[in-house]
Amino acid sequence: MALRYGVMKIETLDLRFQGSEHVIAAFLVHGPESPVLIETGPGSTLPTLIAELDRRGIRPADVRDVLVTHIHLDHAGCAGWWAREGARVHVHPIGAPHLIDPSKLLASATRIYGDRMQTLWGEILAAPADRVVVVEDGATIEAGGLKFRVVETPGHAWHHHVFCIDDVAFTGDAAGIQLPQHAWIDLPAPPPEFDREAWRTTLSRLRELDLRTLYRTHFGPGADAAAELDRFEETMEVAVDWIRDMFERGLEREAMIAEFSRRMRERASAAIDDGDARAYELANPRSMSVDGISRYWRKKNAS
Repeated sequence: MALRYGVMKIETLDLRFQGSEHVIAAFLVHGPESPVLIETGPGSTLPTLIAELDRRGIRPADVRDVLVTHIHLDHAGCAGWWAREGARVHVHPIGAPHLIDPSKLLASATRIYGDRMQTLWGEILAAPADRVVVVEDGATIEAGGLKFRVVETPGHAWHHHVFCIDDVAFTGDAAGIQLPQHAWIDLPAPPPEFDREAWRTTLSRLRELDLRTLYRTHFGPGADAAAELDRFEETMEVAVDWIRDMFERGLEREAMIAEFSRRMRERASAAIDDGDARAYELANPRSMSVDGISRYWRKKNAS
């Protein structure tokens, strides 16, 4: 899919994560001077990404700038590979050290995914420090003859940015998960950094930008930014309150996952079928959101 906005053309590249369509995207932004890559996907999808670029006559050496919204492995897992190829990787200041030395990031992920690490995420390489560019909230990134505005957007993670050009925004996970041609917008709330209050502030800030189109890493462009932000926030509020209710009822983790999954499926049932539900689950495992929201409530109750 390619859409044109003035001198800029955006192509959504399906990385076919785990052999499935519409789970993880990278975005190829054709500027007047050179192509810019937004999000890299994990190492496991790098061959697909390179093949998609090759189909368009683009070699890895042609990509001089890579922007990652945050350092979770599905978004920035092969950022180190691109940095070693000579690209500048633009990233949040909290995330930058973990691209240069990913050992802590990998240790944390291994505790969650165990022996599935290689299958899911592939090889994760350290980025040369001189190719990692730290970008702060409010900065302008000049790349490919274009100017991207950097917007701080915590809630999903503290090290999260949204990148904007005019009224188009690349939102990572900040605006939720929405498969193409679907109204349902899912909540990605993994541990350890989910924060409802911070995410409310993020959504208010995105509304103030008067955006037209949101490009989600999971997956692709939406059609009505304002309405999508409202629907997503409503789902977030409901989901977080569901987990609080389960805590108050003393449910164990597995029971919480089962009940949360059932409630979310019922809420989404008018918008998605079983096949689409599996794609949403692959992009956003329910257990991760239960763990993330549970941790949020434990911290709230302890304060």
